[in-house]
Amino acid sequence: MSFWSALVAIFAIIAWASIRMNRDRYQNRGADSRQHSEADPAYTAALEREVADLRKRLEVLERIATEDGETRRLTREIEALRDQ
Repeated sequence: MSFWSALVAIFAIIAWASIRMNRDRYQNRGADSRQHSEADPAYTAALEREVADLRKRLEVLERIATEDGETRRLTREIEALRDQ
């Protein structure tokens, strides 16, 4: 077997393995999405509660970031901690 034949064979094996791994990965991903799309109402309700909690946290962070006096106080506290 010549060098070029061996190179083509190695390339073909690597390409075949790559295609096979990608196909398996995407087939498994499709099964996961079908499983969650048919999820029970308790799972959906838990996700909705979590999203609501995250929105509340985001509102607090936005308020902290936009309050001018609080921002200055927070900056001073952070700088004081860095100086220690």
